[in-house]
Amino acid sequence: MAAAQGRLSDGAGGMDDATEGDREAMETETAPLPFRTAVDALGAATPRPEIEIEPTRAPQRLAPYAYALEASVLDGDEDLADGRLILLHDPAGHEAWQGSFRLVTLIRAELEPEMAADPLLPDVCWAWLTGALQARGLSYGEPSGTVTRASSHYFGGLRARPAACQIEIRASWTPREGLGGVPDTASHLASWCDLLSQVAGLPPAAPGEASVVTLPQRRGPQPR
Repeated sequence: MAAAQGRLSDGAGGMDDATEGDREAMETETAPLPFRTAVDALGAATPRPEIEIEPTRAPQRLAPYAYALEASVLDGDEDLADGRLILLHDPAGHEAWQGSFRLVTLIRAELEPEMAADPLLPDVCWAWLTGALQARGLSYGEPSGTVTRASSHYFGGLRARPAACQIEIRASWTPREGLGGVPDTASHLASWCDLLSQVAGLPPAAPGEASVVTLPQRRGPQPR
């Protein structure tokens, strides 16, 4: 996959594509060096073949600087899971983050109703997230998030559709900064891809690269 070029936020809106592209190029050049270095590492990363990653518009008001990626775990042309990863940066630091960088994620996948009914599922999903970070030896702090499961049942003209269940993980954490005040964003992206793979029910890409717990009884691939 070609290296992705993302978007940096400045709180502005309402620009056409050409103007926005000029603005983004200028922001990339003027952003603080630690942020530019962290973004370059994200853009140069290559995930496993089943995961497609593309840049997407970053939130406008969460931090002075932001970069966002979205991903899909694919089986042919069908989605197994999807997610978004956002890198936030405040050069002045953020009290709640306990640092100047923050990673924010949203991941979603379909489940079999029987699996969704498991009372331990939220705890297992959270353990997948922390386990994916720990498996790569990453240092992080201030983790927080929610695990939500939802089900849809169809009636009347839609009664032929099977019940659908979805798991959603929303989380954020502070990646510890290394040399030059730059976190190892490439490794954090790799751990995030490990989490996506687990939620999608894929086996680890290689021994020791992901947690051993996988998602049983998941729903089959969903049309894109």
